[in-house]
Amino acid sequence: QLQLVESGGGLVQPGGSLRLSCAASGFTLDYYAIGWFRQVPGKEREGVSSISSSDGSTYYADSVKGRFTISRDNAKNTVYLQMNSLKPEDTAVYYCAADDVYDGLSPVYDYWGQGTQVTVSS
Repeated sequence: QLQLVESGGGLVQPGGSLRLSCAASGFTLDYYAIGWFRQVPGKEREGVSSISSSDGSTYYADSVKGRFTISRDNAKNTVYLQMNSLKPEDTAVYYCAADDVYDGLSPVYDYWGQGTQVTVSS
């Protein structure tokens, strides 16, 4: 059974950092594009970052460019989202998603994790 599990969320002060992890089981992440998305209540799910499976190319939403970095460790079957210089507006539930087709930041990925809460507050 294909499963994605996010971890690493929590409460952090503005300007702080967190690293989210997305661990896969039941399949090998090497062959899948991975996207990170976030959602706050009452708003649509927003694409944050994505990484392709073919050449490792990455894409970032303008709101996080220069602050967030996506990476993958195929040996650990895990994708990470390093988040630096966090702002209160980054507060959301963060989801990772996988697809065998690179969908960029469009929320049409086939497989989704359960999400992890990130709260940026003083």
